[in-house]
Amino acid sequence: MKVYFDNSATTPMRKEALLRYAEVAAEHFGNPSSLHALGDEASEILAQSRRDISGCIGAVGGNVIFTASGTEANNLAIFGRAYAKERYKGARIITSEGEHSSVSEPLAMLEKQGYDIVRIPTRGGVFDMDAFVSALTPKTVLVTVMMVNNETGAVYDIAKISREAHLRSPEALLHVDATQALMKLPINVRALKIDMLTVSSHKIEGPKGVGALWIDQNVVKTRGLSPITLGGGQEGGLRSGTENVSGIAAFARAATVAHAELPENAKKISTLRDYICTRLSDMDVKILTPPVRAPHIINIILPKIKSQTMLNFLSSNGISVSSGSACSSNTHHASSALASYGVSDEDSDYSIRVSLSRNNTTDEADFFIEKLAEGLSSLQRVK
Repeated sequence: MKVYFDNSATTPMRKEALLRYAEVAAEHFGNPSSLHALGDEASEILAQSRRDISGCIGAVGGNVIFTASGTEANNLAIFGRAYAKERYKGARIITSEGEHSSVSEPLAMLEKQGYDIVRIPTRGGVFDMDAFVSALTPKTVLVTVMMVNNETGAVYDIAKISREAHLRSPEALLHVDATQALMKLPINVRALKIDMLTVSSHKIEGPKGVGALWIDQNVVKTRGLSPITLGGGQEGGLRSGTENVSGIAAFARAATVAHAELPENAKKISTLRDYICTRLSDMDVKILTPPVRAPHIINIILPKIKSQTMLNFLSSNGISVSSGSACSSNTHHASSALASYGVSDEDSDYSIRVSLSRNNTTDEADFFIEKLAEGLSSLQRVK
């Protein structure tokens, strides 16, 4: 049996997205900037895709800026805000500990340039609101916080973060990385008063190489964001480069279909998560249980068995899981997300992440539990 339990790293493309990609690539291949019929067709596909993505996140108005990845969208939000106005140089930017590297590394670069970066603790999977309120000042120009932690599955209280940020720091924009939240949790940027939102196609059964940054119209009107990629002036001048029309159309199709299925799929996935956690409770492992959890992520701490060793064992049995974030699993640094949660460096090295999708089954869960038990027994005995 082949079991794919690494859906937070990437997902297989769903049939509807594949068909849409092939259709647009074959029949509507024009450059959307070209002033002829094929260009007009491609331009309309882009416009409809923007409307579709906006509808899935509760946006009425605003701009969907298509990028090549969620990483690029995060970089655009962070650098674009920091460099938007000369008076923002050295301003305060607030984030959380344990953010994805596509947020933490741009902020580290800005910190070297003299920006005041404040990182809010998230111990136990809880965003420290007291520390956050204390950090907010009139000089704060950006708050950038993920909605769902990609390694622990912790869900942060974006509504409360938004309320405090806009109340205490009038110039602050709220940027939310919703890469792991899209189509796992309901998202309404208007209700949450989010200013910028990052999403990614390949996390929701769309193609790789496509992401988007939704930007509130007021940010655009006030020139509150600068482009970081210059050239042809595509995407409203905020992201130059010929758009990946077929990939964008497939992303939009995957999003609209998944959005219609969201309540059903979220329930199915969370039920399977709970089933796996119940089975794991009888085993010699620890499970991270933040107070508010996304339906699809389970982080397991093994008993003195390195994660890579267990990954190799499971992979040899046809099971795909990961050790923390796929984007950082090829490095040798302790996970910042697990450290911020309160996991020791040693236990972090024993951590594996199971991430589920609508396609996973109880039979697959049983097979995973069986092989994990075998791995625990044989690897501990060898050790």
